[in-house]
Amino acid sequence: MAALLVIFLLAASIFRSSHAAGIAIYWGQSGNEGSLASTCATGNYQFVNIAFLSSFGSGRAPALNLAGHCNPNNGGCTFLSSQIKACQRRGIKVLLSIGGGAGSYSLSSANDASQVANFIWNNFLGGRSRSRPLGDAVLDGVDFDIESGSGKFWDVLARRLKGFGRVLLAAAPQCLIPDAHLDAAIKTGLFNFVWVQFYNNPSCMFANGNANNLLNSWNRWKTFPVGKLFMGLPASPSAAPSGGFIPANVLISRVLPRIKTSPKYGGVMLWSKAFDKGYSNAIKGKL
Repeated sequence: MAALLVIFLLAASIFRSSHAAGIAIYWGQSGNEGSLASTCATGNYQFVNIAFLSSFGSGRAPALNLAGHCNPNNGGCTFLSSQIKACQRRGIKVLLSIGGGAGSYSLSSANDASQVANFIWNNFLGGRSRSRPLGDAVLDGVDFDIESGSGKFWDVLARRLKGFGRVLLAAAPQCLIPDAHLDAAIKTGLFNFVWVQFYNNPSCMFANGNANNLLNSWNRWKTFPVGKLFMGLPASPSAAPSGGFIPANVLISRVLPRIKTSPKYGGVMLWSKAFDKGYSNAIKGKL
């Protein structure tokens, strides 16, 4: 009987740890942020979003932009395949982030969305292509960081990607409701993770020591049909010039206790690895 109790407690512990809150981080937009492998080796992150597939749709040639890390032309980024696999062996989910704040992208029709989905599937996920920019590693999913253009057809893209099978979907909407680009897509209920950007928007972020707007917005976001909801934050004041940074001690003492009670709470998203100079270390044990 005692042995059965030990087994039960061990299994319960494993279950809790596999569903524990974690940190999602964006990597890829600074040559000074270290390698993907070293990012995962910190042990601080549960999710890494490779940013960005910054050009696609409406007849554009799809283009991956990894800033100072590598040039995807002529296979210049395929060396990342082994690093992606190393991250995945650690249990970290690695996603392709599409869009970004400075990209050139849009979807002109449902058919266009389907074509983009096919490209992503064949070049980054479980499909096949001769020109896989990141080599033969199979990413775990796709993050929608859509910050320009219209809100049309992103729901179609989500449905098409989900239709391929075991593909994780994440989204990074602004904290304003409704999000100007991803509202319809998020309302499909297909997104496993939504890491809301609670920064650069005064009406729904932490400002002047006051968390009321932030928490009011969080309470509205947790009513959306999503799997897990993450609080997206800048990893340093310089990561969000228009504000929203929360000192780690304030996040731990005043914000996390208020949001961790939600069954949808998944953790914290940080922008980005280049700005994370100890913030993730300070909060990871308190999530």
